Amino acid sequence: MSNSLIKEKSPYLRQHAENPVDWLPWGQEAFCRAEHEDKPIFLSIGYSTCHWCHVMAHESFEDKQVAALLNRYYIPVKVDREERPDVDSVYMKVCQALTGSGGWPLTIIMTPEKLPFFAGTYIPKNSRGGQAGLIPLLGAIAAKWDRDRDSLLNTAGEISSFLAREQSYSPAEPGEDKLKAAAGQLAASYDKEYGGFGAAPKFPSPHDLLFLLRLSHFTGDKEQRRMVDNSLRQMYRGGIFDHFGGGFSRYSTDREWLAPHFEKTLYDNALLSFLYTEAWQDGHIALYRDVAESTLDYCLRELKAEGGGFFSAQDADSEGVEGAYYLFTPTEVKSVLGEDAGRHFCNCYDITEEGNFHGKSIPNLLLNNRWSFVPEGYDEYREKLRIYREERLPLFTDDKILSGWNGLMLMALSRAAWAFNDRRYLMEAQELAAFMAEKLYEGGRLKARLCGGELRFEAQLDDLAFYALGLLELYLADFNARHISAAQALAQEILENFADEKGGFFRNSQTSEKLFIRPKEVYDGALPSGNSASAVVFDSLARITGKALWLEAYDKQQAFLCSACAKVPAGCAFGYLPMMNRVYGSRELVCALSCEELPEPLKAVLGRYAPELSVLVKSPKNGELLSQLAPFTADMQPQSGKAAYYICQNGTCSLPVTEL
Repeated sequence: MSNSLIKEKSPYLRQHAENPVDWLPWGQEAFCRAEHEDKPIFLSIGYSTCHWCHVMAHESFEDKQVAALLNRYYIPVKVDREERPDVDSVYMKVCQALTGSGGWPLTIIMTPEKLPFFAGTYIPKNSRGGQAGLIPLLGAIAAKWDRDRDSLLNTAGEISSFLAREQSYSPAEPGEDKLKAAAGQLAASYDKEYGGFGAAPKFPSPHDLLFLLRLSHFTGDKEQRRMVDNSLRQMYRGGIFDHFGGGFSRYSTDREWLAPHFEKTLYDNALLSFLYTEAWQDGHIALYRDVAESTLDYCLRELKAEGGGFFSAQDADSEGVEGAYYLFTPTEVKSVLGEDAGRHFCNCYDITEEGNFHGKSIPNLLLNNRWSFVPEGYDEYREKLRIYREERLPLFTDDKILSGWNGLMLMALSRAAWAFNDRRYLMEAQELAAFMAEKLYEGGRLKARLCGGELRFEAQLDDLAFYALGLLELYLADFNARHISAAQALAQEILENFADEKGGFFRNSQTSEKLFIRPKEVYDGALPSGNSASAVVFDSLARITGKALWLEAYDKQQAFLCSACAKVPAGCAFGYLPMMNRVYGSRELVCALSCEELPEPLKAVLGRYAPELSVLVKSPKNGELLSQLAPFTADMQPQSGKAAYYICQNGTCSLPVTEL
């Protein structure tokens, strides 16, 4: 018999709809029932493509003995962390405070008032290796709730008080010292041999590499650029990159980038394709363009929804086995490519009889020192193997369309469109922007999630900021001033509904559901934080529009980040990107056209790597709107029938010229 999750749209929740556990979705029904029945809430948070979430589900939540305990003594509640990142954020802080770490599946036991007193991640069904099992744990806590509830309530109160303590922020002055401190922290954790940061498990951290890439551009520091290049090449060579189908898995379980957890997420691939595209812009290394394009093409082929927008992720498991979809044996390769070509291909991609992952092989180039050279004809071979692989049991795809992650995809497609001068990516970006504007709003307000035709949940800080970043990037691809207007409206909502008077921004708006603490995230994690992204948005709008509102918002936000990240400056690497323009100088260019076609000199400027440069294009068609959005452009006109270029540098403007 199905439980209440059968009514939900979330693929993750529906995966648990046939469990014998009497799951309820997060909501008032669950809290009222817990209060009425005088039971604690067992909260389980995960996502549909999480390998260990599957393990705990099969081991425990499909087990009748575990279900009997949960149904008798608890009110079991399931949350999809991708639908409710605010709920996940609050209780992940609890887990980190109590255990020193976090992850998914996240297990919380709390009062009917949502106050937690126990936190953990994956818990085995039975005790093993010194770790308490779920069955004895559920029994012990149920007994304590019945006989010694005061101690649990005291624990809940102490946790809540600790997390509710307000951190004080004294505005800190931005400066080169902050940039150097962030770069120094990244350098200290950098893996010189394999690239990336830290040891296993190792995440790609594209925003950290983007920070070093831009900083090296401004400072000329060759070591910073070497860190970026080595990381980009090693990630490409490893098994974390799908050499047959394109795209990256979420993270590697080892230093070498060989064996990933095989789930692929939209946000990772959007950010990584953006990073590889920008790295290509600064040096035109062909490999980087190949990786960026194959990653974007993977997203367009595998994650794009038929009606528009992009799905969230693809699963790690196939046929119940982690990574099975991606693994090969020499016999399989030779059956597709033929004996001779198959043998050479296996030598190139480390596909061996003994294998490198549970007896089979993850294709990779780690043992191939000719990382930049793949023999002629191998593109065709990889495509044949990709098509062969499609005949396997298809990967489960989480078909949620999340506003924030689609905003990042819009950013990636837009950057590729103007960097590569590729009309295909431009059309995809414009189509995505149109879809988001038409399908992700309700009553004039952006919503967080579209799934199964249902638009639900208030947009959060990340949704607004990432979407605005995508729109501002799209403006550079097609110079449609309406994108600036839409981005400005999103930024205005951030200021009005998310601001903390003590500095920075909360994750959820002032009108959203009240949790026991209001989540506020500063540090960049797998994704840049909403606070970091907001700083980039405000800076971009300030430079584009010239309006004091956005300059003041940026200055205030940057001062907040410098204070909040004083001890861990690398934790705000994405938010520090615009600081480089203030420290090392910025340039602004307005081109006033007499027609709609971009002049060749402007195209040449746009083709150069210049992150310090912002560009506006005023044409007869968009002139009136642009003058409203950026009032300083009102009197800028073509000269003698020719395009006029108005150039400003570090706050000083020159007279217009008709030749660049």
